[in-house]
Amino acid sequence: MPAQTDPAQVGDYELLATIGEGGMGVVHLGRARDGRRVAVKVLRPQVVGDLEARERLAREVASLQRVRSSRVAEVLDADPWGPTPFVVTRYVPGLSLHDHVREEGPIEGADLHHLATTLAQAVLDVHAVGVLHRDVKPSNVLMEGRSPVLIDFGLARLSDDPRLTHTGWLLGTPGYLAPELLYGDDATPAADVHAWAATVVFAAVGRSPYGKGQAMAVLDRVRLGQHDLTGVPEQLRPLLEAALATEPTDRPTMAEVHDFLTGRRQMTTAQRTGQRTGVVSGQMTAPIQAAVAAPRQPTRPEAAAPSVVPGTRVMPADEPRTDRFQRLALMAALIALTSGLVALAPYVGLALVAIGVILLRTISVTGERHGLRRIVRGHPKWYDVPATGVSTPWYLLIGAFGALTTVLWGALAAVATGALLYLAHVRHQPGLLVMGLVFTIAMWWGPGSTRLRAVTRGYVWRASTGGGATWFVAVLLALAGLVCAATLMTKGAIWAPLSDAPWNSGFLADVLQHF
Repeated sequence: MPAQTDPAQVGDYELLATIGEGGMGVVHLGRARDGRRVAVKVLRPQVVGDLEARERLAREVASLQRVRSSRVAEVLDADPWGPTPFVVTRYVPGLSLHDHVREEGPIEGADLHHLATTLAQAVLDVHAVGVLHRDVKPSNVLMEGRSPVLIDFGLARLSDDPRLTHTGWLLGTPGYLAPELLYGDDATPAADVHAWAATVVFAAVGRSPYGKGQAMAVLDRVRLGQHDLTGVPEQLRPLLEAALATEPTDRPTMAEVHDFLTGRRQMTTAQRTGQRTGVVSGQMTAPIQAAVAAPRQPTRPEAAAPSVVPGTRVMPADEPRTDRFQRLALMAALIALTSGLVALAPYVGLALVAIGVILLRTISVTGERHGLRRIVRGHPKWYDVPATGVSTPWYLLIGAFGALTTVLWGALAAVATGALLYLAHVRHQPGLLVMGLVFTIAMWWGPGSTRLRAVTRGYVWRASTGGGATWFVAVLLALAGLVCAATLMTKGAIWAPLSDAPWNSGFLADVLQHF
């Protein structure tokens, strides 16, 4: 079918309004020649000439045309190879689950159970024809009344296509990607089970089970299986806990999930083939009980360490107490060293802290952009590392801008504290120590400090291995902070590059004489 050059029309479809965007294209509300309203997905102009993108779109069409379900938006027409490639699907006039929850609040009671069951049936219908969706998430679920409709197979893959299982393929959304995909493992139906569970958790509580924050921090929590089901109804929590298991073999099949939700007595297809023990009368049996009871520990040896740019982490319940104490000791030592250094040599200390914050923020931005570039594209390229290197000066500028905000906020808080201490007649060395501590705390929690906290906690977490070397470093840092404090108390502050304290000369000295 030839596509028209008129931007308001592609093929035989008039484009009425933009209703969504994705990594590959823009989705429009369209009108067919017979007056029907349809959803028209048009490939982005910058990738029209990309043969790989067109092939991906053709595979998407082939996947969709094999699915027949009232709970899945079916393909009505497509032209992957025309001047303006597009795919036409059934139009569902409703909000996405993401927007529905944002506007109406979390779904509760019977409506939540209905959504979980119907969405499980939609995924089952997809799997029945050998297709994996690979991007089940709240924004890809439209609410048709109280029932969900699964849309956007932009990441769908035929499960029997070996060309799509090469190492390094990574496509999806942080918070809904299955952990095994982060290791480059082949996608299986278990990955959609994991995404289904994460989506149901969002419907129930209004957030991903892996929390918010930087994408790399969320992916790190996904990889380690650190999900939070607080607020999820008790009757669904064991099933969702099992479906979110770190290892795909520990998760129930989608058929078992659906049978549990519907309370069916008959065996599932998987049971009849002897693959798993299933669900009877809506009660959990062996595989689900085992997944719920098993401790959520990563079984891969490399899963014990976080990714390059980790964020705020929710630690497992079985984490060694020694590691926790080490983290607390390291953080306390860093606070002592920073506070003591800034108090002893305010100008030099401030400059050194600013340089450190710039470097930490640059590392955070660089790692995040490098990782997201691969996630959005779906696979690594040979030029990823050189491209990151070329972009580092720009990332350094971004890091410096944020660091300036963070350090200035800490300095202003310290100055305000110093003024109050002066009025309270707490001056000189003790006042400087208090100002140094206030500076450190304000900088840690002030504007622009999210990246600083994330990357610092990540390095502290990696350093807390339980060994004696960690304790040695913590003691060394704490002693350095104490030496700074002791030197300040005995010899006074070092005001280099100035010759004296700012309140001992100039206009400020004249003002302070009146207090």
